[in-house]
Order: sequence, then C-alpha cells, then structure tokens
Amino acid sequence: QVQLVESGGGLVRPGGSLRLSCAASGFTFSSYAMSWYRQAPGSERELVASISSAGGSTNYANSVKGRFTISRDNTKNTVYLQMNSLKPDDTAVYYCNTRAGGTYYWGQGTQVTVSS
Repeated sequence: QVQLVESGGGLVRPGGSLRLSCAASGFTFSSYAMSWYRQAPGSERELVASISSAGGSTNYANSVKGRFTISRDNTKNTVYLQMNSLKPDDTAVYYCNTRAGGTYYWGQGTQVTVSS
C-alpha cells in the first residue's frame, strides 16, 4: 500500500532553516509528481510546493518563493523541502502528498514551529 512518511520538522528560530523529508513506498515513485502542503491552526490546508515526476519542473506558493526549495531523489524514493529564512507565519503541520493511480495520498504530517 502507498505510504508517505514525513520527517525533519521541529522548533526553529525566525531566520533559521529546516529540511523536511518524505519517504515514499508502495507505488512507482519516479512516475508521479509530489507536493508539500501545510496547515496552520484554524486555517485551510494550502499547497506549498510541487515537483514533477523527473524533477525538472517545480512550483511554489508566492509566500515561500525564494525561501523554500523542493527537490527529489528518485533513487531513494524521497522528496525534500529545504526551508530557509523561516518566519513565524511558516508555523504549521507540513504534509507530503501525491496523486497516484487517480487517488490522493497523504502522509501523517510533521510539525514545524518557528518561534523565538
């Protein structure tokens, strides 16, 4: 079965950096685009970044452009989100996502808290 397991979240000061990882299994990882979403308390889940199956195309929410970088390693079935210059507004649970075989799959999420 499809599994997405996020890791790398934590508490960081404003201006700091974190790298999130999402390990995928149960499907042909290299065939599907991958995305990162986030959900802050009291807010809807929002798309942060996405990357094409081969990694040649990426898209970002305006709020993270220039600060976050999505990448993937198809040999390790893993997608990453490098987050730099973090702000308190980036505080949220971050989720890995894919649409494989017409079905959307989500990881369990990893908490990112940006606070001094």
